[in-house]
Amino acid sequence: VQLQASGGGLVQPGDSLRLSCVVSGSTFRLLDMGWFRQAPGRQRGMVASITFGGTVDIKEFVKGRFTISRDNTKNTVYLQMDNLKPEDTAVYYCNALGRRAGPWGPGTQVTVSS
Repeated sequence: VQLQASGGGLVQPGDSLRLSCVVSGSTFRLLDMGWFRQAPGRQRGMVASITFGGTVDIKEFVKGRFTISRDNTKNTVYLQMDNLKPEDTAVYYCNALGRRAGPWGPGTQVTVSS
């Protein structure tokens, strides 16, 4: 599977961003997908996931602010991020979960700063 994440940028606290991840090289509709992030000096960790059936899991530290969704007609998974905080600053990555995970792409940088 190949992954191309986009939509990051420099925003102020309280702003919103929507990240997109286009997936190729596999049958997208059968993939469980996740969004991950890695802040400087920290390990990459999962932020949210969505199964091929649409079941969503949002990690507690972003629950109520982030939403994950998918569009199987566009082979795309989204991460809507609202009320962004400086601690959300990180490189955001997407990937399939489990044995269908592919090589990590370059991700997309999100910087939240006033």
